[in-house]
Amino acid sequence: MRNTLAALIACASLLAHASPDYASFAGDPEVIAFARDLEQREGFSADDLLAQFARIRPNAKVLQLIKPPASPLQRSWERYRPRFINDRRIDGGVRFWQENRAALARAGTTFGVPVEVIVAIIGVETEYGGNTGTFGVFEALATLAFHYPRRADFFRTELEQFLLLARENGMNPLAVRGSFAGAIGIPQFMPGSQRRYAVDFDGDQRVDLSGSVEDAVGSVARFLEQHGWQAGQPVAVRARVSADPEPALVEAGIRPTLRAGDLARQGIVADIDPDAVVTLVDLVSPGRPTEYWLGFENFYVITRYNRSSFYAMSVFQLAEAIRARLPR
Repeated sequence: MRNTLAALIACASLLAHASPDYASFAGDPEVIAFARDLEQREGFSADDLLAQFARIRPNAKVLQLIKPPASPLQRSWERYRPRFINDRRIDGGVRFWQENRAALARAGTTFGVPVEVIVAIIGVETEYGGNTGTFGVFEALATLAFHYPRRADFFRTELEQFLLLARENGMNPLAVRGSFAGAIGIPQFMPGSQRRYAVDFDGDQRVDLSGSVEDAVGSVARFLEQHGWQAGQPVAVRARVSADPEPALVEAGIRPTLRAGDLARQGIVADIDPDAVVTLVDLVSPGRPTEYWLGFENFYVITRYNRSSFYAMSVFQLAEAIRARLPR
């Protein structure tokens, strides 16, 4: 409790120091310059934008949540996995599949992505739409764009994308809710990803990732397809190791670049074609033997959604568990 209170006080102090002369975003010179720039480049009314900025405030909770912990925990697959691979999410995935069978089948056929992978991503992201976020997206993105220097450029781009998205879809920017980082809807797309990859999959002439499960399902499938999903190809396979692999093999990166046959000669063996190109995935847990897997191109594609090998493996294993539990 004391740590949380101290963090909130620190965030409030930071905001007060960063913006001594204005109570809302509308008085910030950088926000004014941003609005004028959008007026010139994208045809917005700067005055209208600033009127909207005047109705939001820098959000200390957003800054608290976005910052890395002062004392980060060691990576632990043993701790991470049960958050997503559990009976609640597996059973929820089975229900989601059964309730949306037609849309999922159509998305799988259209984009070449297995239905269980689409379901698992939505399950990991929002537990099938049950937790899409309660933050005002406009306020969250503005806070990060103008009060989080570490990633200000990224969040200013996403703020611009959000305002374009709202204009294109007739949405009130002040009414849209999402995550503290500005992700929106059932699949938690950032605004830029929604504009680039989301699809109107229910045919109502608009993309609604918050209210339309069909749009969410189709958009997840298209996102993966656009990032290079290989239809009919595997995601990952467990490896057997005779000794700890050379660090350079793990550090080769998440994009597959290693030949399975070369790894086998170094004691890292899996039941796959020796010419297969893979990445070596280490699922570490302090005090326990490391699990090693070989990830294929489709494993890498899942990491485009969230750039974490733990995330991609959770999606893969949840997908496998949901399919196995689906009634025949």
